[in-house]
Amino acid sequence: MQRKYFGTDGIRGEANKAPMDAATAMKVGMSAGLQFTRGDHRHRVVIGKDTRLSGYMIESALTSGFLAVGMDVVLVGPIPTPGIAMLTRSLRADLGVMISASHNPFKDNGIKLFGPDGYKLSDEIELKIEARMDKDISDNLATPKNLGRAKRLDDAAGRYIEFVKSSFPKKLNLSGLRIVLDCAHGAAYKLGPTILWELGAEVIPISNSPTGFNINENCGSTYPEIIAKETVRLQADIGLSLDGDADRLVVCDEEGNLIDGDQLIALIATEWQEKGRLKKNGVVTTQMSNLGLEIYLKSKNLELKRTNIGDRYVVEEMRKGGYNIGGEQSGHIVLSDYSTTGDGLIAALQVLAVLKEKEKKASELLKVFEAYPQVLLSVKVKNLSGHGDILQDNAVKKAIVDSEKQLGQKGRIFVRKSGTEPVIRVMAEGDNEHLIKQLAENIAGEIAKVANSV
Repeated sequence: MQRKYFGTDGIRGEANKAPMDAATAMKVGMSAGLQFTRGDHRHRVVIGKDTRLSGYMIESALTSGFLAVGMDVVLVGPIPTPGIAMLTRSLRADLGVMISASHNPFKDNGIKLFGPDGYKLSDEIELKIEARMDKDISDNLATPKNLGRAKRLDDAAGRYIEFVKSSFPKKLNLSGLRIVLDCAHGAAYKLGPTILWELGAEVIPISNSPTGFNINENCGSTYPEIIAKETVRLQADIGLSLDGDADRLVVCDEEGNLIDGDQLIALIATEWQEKGRLKKNGVVTTQMSNLGLEIYLKSKNLELKRTNIGDRYVVEEMRKGGYNIGGEQSGHIVLSDYSTTGDGLIAALQVLAVLKEKEKKASELLKVFEAYPQVLLSVKVKNLSGHGDILQDNAVKKAIVDSEKQLGQKGRIFVRKSGTEPVIRVMAEGDNEHLIKQLAENIAGEIAKVANSV
């Protein structure tokens, strides 16, 4: 069934335009509220947000929708996405909602939904919510007596801080570590520095003054050169960079060398394997993860299981197969011993624990394997759905097949539509950097021709 509202990570778009306008948000509230009404108890939804100005509008509209179907609303204000996953379970809520467009610029916003177990919703449930959104549900609205009530939870931040700190080994502290933390002017702008400081570190926070307009603006995990530069300039031991809703992490060592999610997964998996903590002798990643990671894990007798792009697909496979480490190259790291979704701060504490236990410099520990050269191109398509399936065009298919033949067993080609932006992404990976760049550009060129011909 074709999706109308939901993408790979909830609903996302430019603020105050459909589907990210107040009218649609209210529909989401009513439809999701009805979907998760189970029994005759007082139903409850937890709503959090990042620091975007449009969060106020979306929050109010969602609240109205939930109240209209008789669901009580608990508002927690700015908090990382994994904080909503945790609070949904902790408060025994029927539903959790995070208002965020993650790493996107401030003009965008999004709605992410979590079930009562703290996990992101399945495709099946999202489609059921979509079906309700396009129907007249006036007969299902609450009577005046049964309308929901809204209240604020004042200690939400404190609950999440203690939750994250509990993931750090109790025998350790962060004393002696000088850490630069890029908060992306986002949801963790207060919580992130507090957690690291309370565990003993010297913390230098940057990009921690949100205005409502500057989230992810030339900062955070999508601009990793910033943390690299500041870590070297400030002579820190390590740099940590979050995105707008703090569910992803990029790291750099004291020399400014960047460490992506693949390297972090390799580091944590190796450490947990040595301690007997790694379940199912493997990890789960997506099609974007580097071939070097797969080869490294094989050398450790560990399996790499690949899924579709999107951390919720990683989590689904982790639950299905019983794995406790998964993630994406972009920095979503899911450690299911602690959280039901990617958590940049919990992942950071696992990395910092290794530094403290090994008593070595970050540059000696964080680069675990040699990555294969990888080229990623994005081809903008103004109306992605209006072109039919570009990837089924004969010229595009031929370019992909020919490229795969040229690489053989020495690389990979992966082409996909973005689930969050109107672009098609082309990834080429192999041991010949010049060749993969050429192949990626050839495929991107064919895609652009088709897109411009309509």
